[in-house]
Amino acid sequence: MSNILNSDKVVALRWHDGPDYGRLEMVDQTRLPAVFEYLSYDSAAGVADGIRSMVVRGAPAIGVAAAYGVALEALRLQSQAGAVFDSALDTGFEVLAQSRPTAVNLFWALDRMQRCRSLHVQDSPSQLAAALLTEAKAIHEEDVRINQQMGEHGAVLLADGAHVLTHCNAGALATAGHGTALGVIRSAVAAGKRISVIADETRPFLQGARLTAWEMVQEGIPVTLITDNMAGHLMAQGEVDAVIVGTDRVAANGDVANKIGTYMVAVLAARHGIPFYVACPLSTIDLSVASGDQIPIEERASSEVTGFRETQWAAAGVQVRNPSFDVTPAELVSAIITEKGVVHSPDEDKLRALFD
Repeated sequence: MSNILNSDKVVALRWHDGPDYGRLEMVDQTRLPAVFEYLSYDSAAGVADGIRSMVVRGAPAIGVAAAYGVALEALRLQSQAGAVFDSALDTGFEVLAQSRPTAVNLFWALDRMQRCRSLHVQDSPSQLAAALLTEAKAIHEEDVRINQQMGEHGAVLLADGAHVLTHCNAGALATAGHGTALGVIRSAVAAGKRISVIADETRPFLQGARLTAWEMVQEGIPVTLITDNMAGHLMAQGEVDAVIVGTDRVAANGDVANKIGTYMVAVLAARHGIPFYVACPLSTIDLSVASGDQIPIEERASSEVTGFRETQWAAAGVQVRNPSFDVTPAELVSAIITEKGVVHSPDEDKLRALFD
């Protein structure tokens, strides 16, 4: 595998060829920053559970993991007869598709693996399994390159000395490497700019506190952690120069679905005249969805809101809402940063042009 897959200090997932058929390893992001540990996966069901339980999260990383999940299932079943193999592989695709509904990269990656499968329909199970693994590795490597291209395009938007607010985690942990939103920051720093990061803690799963802050510390990039309800105060005090976030799905009209709380940050940025940027690969743009109203919003367990592990801070029996994402209207988005360049004031015509 190319060295590009391991070029970052932080690598969320990695493939190991083995004497049997290999394995996928993913950093258990539910335990960071207290414990840095890779978990090993050898089946589609296992990878789907890792996606569902947020061992791996972030739309691009979910897509790469799903591709490997398909390859693992094919490799695991390659000694089976053709009909048994096909049926079991179909089940593997279905299990992965059901793991998380909002991140469109999941479905993009599964569609791409299905296309690869259709090209090798006459092959033996072992030949098809090898082809699917090659395709998964290609998706992995392409994601790193795309993130680096996004970083180069987005870095020019940040002034030297800028204080950049980000919400959730859109770094190397959320991708195959380098990151989307944090990739822009990494690229700006690599270009010699003095950039400092303000990380929202990102309730309730604390991806900003646990993951973004940890990544920036690993990279030696100055980072300040704040609670989500402090962002408006810092903007009013002139302490935020730009906002950059990632996204799990962009609708055709430019509406953006991202971690819950992003919409609130975008409204505050508009109020204070601060540019609000979204960094994402083209695979996150879903032209089949007309607007953000049509993006499915995942609701997660109430336990994520009422406490953490053994610690409970909410009254027993309280009713809880826990939507994992919200939608930011396109009119609040200053620009979308992609591997093909920066799209200012995004709308349907501009987004469709990216695919021409």
